[in-house]
Order: sequence, then structure tokens, then C-alpha cells
Amino acid sequence: ARFDNFKVFTVEVDNDAQLQILRELEKVSNYDFWKEPTKVGRSADIMVPPHKTSEFEEVMKSLNFRTDLKISNVQELIDNEQPKATPRNDFTWDQYHTLDEINLWLDQMIQEYSDILTDIDAGLSFEGQRIRGVKLSYKVGNNAILIESNTHAREWITSATATYILNEFLTSNDPEFRRIAENYDWYIFPNVNPDGFRYSHEYNRMWRKTRSRDGVICRGVDPNRNWAHEWQDGSSPGASNDICSETYAGTAPFSEPETRQLADFVLQHADHIKIYLAFHSYSLLLLYPWSYTPAPAENYDDLHHIGTVAADRLKETYQTEYTVQSFYDLYISTGTSIDWAYNEAKIKLSYTYEFRDNGTYGFILPADQIRPNAFEVLDSL
Repeated sequence: ARFDNFKVFTVEVDNDAQLQILRELEKVSNYDFWKEPTKVGRSADIMVPPHKTSEFEEVMKSLNFRTDLKISNVQELIDNEQPKATPRNDFTWDQYHTLDEINLWLDQMIQEYSDILTDIDAGLSFEGQRIRGVKLSYKVGNNAILIESNTHAREWITSATATYILNEFLTSNDPEFRRIAENYDWYIFPNVNPDGFRYSHEYNRMWRKTRSRDGVICRGVDPNRNWAHEWQDGSSPGASNDICSETYAGTAPFSEPETRQLADFVLQHADHIKIYLAFHSYSLLLLYPWSYTPAPAENYDDLHHIGTVAADRLKETYQTEYTVQSFYDLYISTGTSIDWAYNEAKIKLSYTYEFRDNGTYGFILPADQIRPNAFEVLDSL
């Protein structure tokens, strides 16, 4: 799929009536909400196909929306996302890699560091691909941290960041990185949605969901609405019951093998895992439970304090400003992984990172931002 002359508009939400209109518009599959309409005072980012641009602009004008054209041609960003000259047969963080390239690199790392690095998986995806990960352990008796990455297929910066962090844990001489690498065990899953990720590389750069089939035309479920804590079928705010929606929750909690098997893996190691990190993009946010209710989490003070300290570290090198808040304060979501990890697996430090940027490039973050993004995230751990 190509995205020639697809545009992304930032739309300001000035009152409740406008918020409701955007939520209705979100149900129309022609519009792809890169940033969802969540509350009055917070803008939404909407990708509009060329055949809908006139209609969209007319609706915005007639209802007095304030809009700003953020991206004039999505395909142009896609064409310039990767470096023009890419090194051959070399795994670097100067370009985005395919699923096969990531898996080959993992194989090489496991072979080279076989004394500390172990091959793990969380079963098979809908299309039969391994949900691969690694366990890094320098010594017996460590508590563990789990990183879940590329849940949403189009968020390529997340798996690039996860592999960068793993590489630094294996090779860096920085004493601070060595300390956190060696004093925790790390379960790192660079890509927990391999079907969607492969599809985003080979067919549709903007694909978000899994690749399961519930309908005739539309495919896939939003994995981060499919976990079995406060899952709901989309009849209430927080997810969608429209198969074609980007936030379709699926037919049941854990309907997707990807979420169900990752949850099984977490439960098997729940006594070991003390921190759960979900990598997403974009918006520069650090989010903690709950996602579905404004009620504060049991250890809200700890969650917010630790998040604030991490945000200070995120800012140190490149002055990147992250906002720290509960997921619900961003928008209501049901069936999310961090809520499930917090409540069902009893992992009381569970966070979602929303990486760079704030919408200039959105999901199509240029490859020259992989290293700075990954470094500041590593620095915050």
C-alpha cells in the first residue's frame, strides 16, 4: 500500500461537542486516528486519504474546529524514513530492520553470548511465527524486568529501541549501564506482534493490529485492547467493537494467541518479574495504571515518583520532555497489558512508554532518531 497525498491534521478539541463529533468520526474507517480524541484541551492527529480531504476540511470548517496540517504527504515521510545508503549484511541502529533481520541478529547474539543470553519464546502467532525473546542473566538471584515491544506493528522505533538496549547491555563499558544490566535479569521481547510487523514492512507501512481474521474484509485485533483485565467488547468507551477499527478489542479477552501466550509466559515468571515495560510510540509519555478508571492505583505515589525520576533522566541528554501520568489521564482504554500485568500478575511497577515524537513524523520517525531515542530510554531505566 502507498500513502501518496495522505495528510495528517492536528485537530484541537475546544469543547465537549467537538470531542463527541471526533469520537463519532473515529468510527469511520476512512480516517486513521494517529492520536485519539481523548479530552477537551488535548488535540487529536488524524490521517486523511486524498479522496476524503475535501469532505474532512468541510466538516472541520462547518463545526468550527481549529486544525493544523501536520504532514502534507505521508508517503514522502515513508520514502525518507530509512537512510538512502544502507550498509549490507550489518545490523545497526542507523536503519530499521525487518523481522527476519532482527531474528538473525538475535541468533548471532545468543551464539556469541551463550553464557548469559538464552533464547525464549511466548508461543506462535496467528500465522505461525515465533514470538521471540531473550533472557539476559549475568548472575543467579536477580529480580527481573520484562520489556514488551512492537505490540502495535507500525511503531518500528520500539523494536529498534529494544534491540539497542539489549546490545548495550551486552557490549557497553558504561558503568551505569553495566550496573543495571548485571543486577537485573532481563526478559526482552523485541516484537510481540510478528505477523503485523512483517505486514507493515512488506505490504502496509501503517498497519497497527494483529493479522487474525474475524470478518470478511477487515482483519486484526488491537493487541493492547485484548488483555484479560477490564476487557470489554467495545460497547463502552475504551475499545471498539468494529472489526475495521484500529482499536477493535477482539471477540473475547485473549482471543489473540499473541496476547494470550505472552500472558502465560508472564504468569510463569511472575514471581521473578518486578517491573513490566511496554514500549509504544508516539507522544512522549510515561504512563502507569490504571487505563480504564480515574481511580488511583494502589501504589500511585510510588508509580508517579518513579516515573518522574525516569522522565528527568529522559530529559538529560537531548532535553526531551516526557509527561508522566496515569494511562486514563491520557484516555480511557480497556484490556491493556500494563493493567493486566499490574492486577493479574501482581507486577506493581508497570509502565507504558510512548516514544518520540510529538507528531512531526508520528509513527514514521526517521531512522536517524533511533539512536538518540534509544539512548535516552536506556538512560531512564
